[in-house]
Amino acid sequence: MSDSVVLEMANKLAEECLAVQGEVGDDRLFMKVGNVLGASSQTLEEAFLTAVRTRMANDAARRFLAQKLKAHRAAQPDT
Repeated sequence: MSDSVVLEMANKLAEECLAVQGEVGDDRLFMKVGNVLGASSQTLEEAFLTAVRTRMANDAARRFLAQKLKAHRAAQPDT
């Protein structure tokens, strides 16, 4: 799946989906969108799900790092 058009569509849709998902509070909305895509294009579905999951993983890793740094700084004595 090296079609740049498919990747571009998947990335744009992933960004939009995650924004809507956050606003409506449905943390599995991306799976529902994936099901809709899968009914027509398994290629786009796979690209979309990969795009969403990598963004969600990135966000989780960044939150983890921020928490670690906050905890580290809180444990340091004031100088």
